[in-house]
Amino acid sequence: MNPQQPFRFSTGVIGYPIAFVLLIWIIFWMELRFGFRLNHLGVYPRTLTGLRGIIFSPFIHGSLEHLYHNSTPLLVLSTALFYFYSPIAWRVILYGILLSGLCTWIIGSSANHIGASGLIYVLMSFTLFKGIFSKHYRLTALSFVVIFLYGSMLWYVFPIKENMSWEGHLSGLFVGFVFALFFKTEIPRPPKYAWEAIDYDEAEDPFLQHFDADGNFIETLEDNPTTDPTSEIRYTFKEKDV
Repeated sequence: MNPQQPFRFSTGVIGYPIAFVLLIWIIFWMELRFGFRLNHLGVYPRTLTGLRGIIFSPFIHGSLEHLYHNSTPLLVLSTALFYFYSPIAWRVILYGILLSGLCTWIIGSSANHIGASGLIYVLMSFTLFKGIFSKHYRLTALSFVVIFLYGSMLWYVFPIKENMSWEGHLSGLFVGFVFALFFKTEIPRPPKYAWEAIDYDEAEDPFLQHFDADGNFIETLEDNPTTDPTSEIRYTFKEKDV
């Protein structure tokens, strides 16, 4: 991303998130249509076979309700990621799936952990903290939007609901926070005004000479005389007849 250009929309901004959500819906439909279940491919903590779930679990859901509740935040947050953080979007998603799944494998309870909620928490956490750390007005505003829409998700990193992988949620929250600190991206800067781009000592416009590099107005210019040093003033004296 060019730091001098604003955020740009492309077909991938919405295309990639839609394709991902569509894929998990197709997988769930195939399970129903052909009568098989893939729950055994989830993350099963601290077993060798359970490691395969790190890759497969985000695409597997236990029920239509589970899939529905994950689809909307996954679509919204991944779209925001590809729009505002396009240079690092794929790294956040791919590494987020791997690391959040690995953390779940380490700390999770003895059960198959399935669903895209771990990735959702990675996206939510990354977008939230990265916007605050960046101190860019648009990204900070995005952080407040995420808090408004999905702030209640923070409750589910605690074991407050049965049959819910709070360990996966906690892992995703932690990984997203680490990514916000680790991943660097160029932030677009707003365009500069004329008095910000021109050194007032070298400006040709007399008005612009009254602004310093920070845009502060200077009422009196001591080093810049108001009169043109090359101009000449001639006085003509005429004797008065007495």
